[in-house]
Amino acid sequence: MNIVYVSSEVEPFAKTGGLADVAGALPLAFARKGHRVTVILPYYGVVKKKGLPIRPAERTIRVPMGRSEETGRIFESPMEGESRFLLVEHPGYYEAGEGLYGTPEGDYPNNAARFAFFCKAAAAIAEGIGKKADIVHCNDWQTGLLPAYVGRARGSASVFRDSRSVFTIHNLAYQGLFPAEGFGLTGLPENLFRPYGGIEFYGKVGYLKAGIVFADAITTVSRRYAEEIRSPEFGAGLEDLLDSRADRVFGILNGIDTGVWNPETDPHIAARYSAAKLDGKKKCKEALQEECGLPVDPQIPLVGMITRLADQKGLDLVVDVLPRLRRVKFQLVLLGTGDERYHRIFRGLAGKMRGKVSVHLKFDDALAHRIEAGSDIFLMPSRYEPCGLNQMYSLRYGTVPIVRATGGLADTVVDHNEETAGAGTANGFRFEEATAEALEGALRRAFALFPKRRAWLRLVRTGMAADFSWERSAAEYETLFKRLLAEPAPATG
Repeated sequence: MNIVYVSSEVEPFAKTGGLADVAGALPLAFARKGHRVTVILPYYGVVKKKGLPIRPAERTIRVPMGRSEETGRIFESPMEGESRFLLVEHPGYYEAGEGLYGTPEGDYPNNAARFAFFCKAAAAIAEGIGKKADIVHCNDWQTGLLPAYVGRARGSASVFRDSRSVFTIHNLAYQGLFPAEGFGLTGLPENLFRPYGGIEFYGKVGYLKAGIVFADAITTVSRRYAEEIRSPEFGAGLEDLLDSRADRVFGILNGIDTGVWNPETDPHIAARYSAAKLDGKKKCKEALQEECGLPVDPQIPLVGMITRLADQKGLDLVVDVLPRLRRVKFQLVLLGTGDERYHRIFRGLAGKMRGKVSVHLKFDDALAHRIEAGSDIFLMPSRYEPCGLNQMYSLRYGTVPIVRATGGLADTVVDHNEETAGAGTANGFRFEEATAEALEGALRRAFALFPKRRAWLRLVRTGMAADFSWERSAAEYETLFKRLLAEPAPATG
């Protein structure tokens, strides 16, 4: 297949979060399966400072923007085989500022124009490639207009005449909503500024809504999240629209980089280990306890957390629970940054629970690896989590996760209970309600099982046997792509 993959951020070029990791890994997995992949992203000013192998593609594009026309230059970077990365340069849109979408004070005021231009540029680039685009794979609100452009090009002598568009929602909370007066930037007919069958959303232009309305398939980053976003609790006002397209909504779990996150080869940890030889994990725990100023004791369960400090991540539940567990033997290592309120709270807790709680308010990738390897338990009490990655890292490192049953956490962690323990399918602990009481119950169940070494090691090894590679994810997408291409050609948009 010829796959055009479009994302506003791609690792290693530009990154603000997990979208870049997905966009950097999944296209490579497609290419390894023999598909021709073209990844398109903006050429931000911050990318130019990185010294990556990027060269001019000797091509410019002209894009209509309202009553004017904007020009962009195309640059390229190699991937493998015929596959490549193409970057769209526009000094007025992508040069200024260190942030991709805004500054700490807020979003860039011209984001509507920046990403309308990007979607039109991506369509023009695909046309310029000259080969039929089988699949146009778009990601999040920044690419939401592109499925509309693909749909409207069907029936013409276009590379999109037989294309299928796929729109992946990584986090529905970010919708790309802009004032109505900017609708002209989209280049779409005025009759599409309507709530039903169009892209109007409570008086604003909805870029993410456009992707949902016009894409041939909508995917999310886990099966559970595909169900959750069709409910009022998680649907952010779009649940009815998503429910009306339920037969077009699919959940495909993200993968992880199993080369980077591998306890058998990890250069950041104290000792390497595998499911067959776990002695190295004991050394990792001892080293982590020493590094974090905690008593070195293999009998005390060590709980790790690597998280953004925000309400969404369930940090308020942790704050409520810790004082209730003063008399319980356990240790907690927390790494992350976020809301200043939580910085103050956890500094205070670390002071009050010295020798039990170790808090590191920073970003430190090497320490993140050491926490995954050295902890016995990994805690993710998120209120919502479209996919989640740390629970998959933890399972790979033999660190038993405790999670709230939401999104990708529910898809990857099988709760330890009488039935699953007997079947040998349990790999962690889950709790349903986003309450301190439910979290406390899960922690106490884990602490009670921890001394039972045979049962605990069974959990550990079951988790380490799971396949969370990008090859698995790519195979699921490939099945979906083939299904879409086998269907009758959709009507012109």
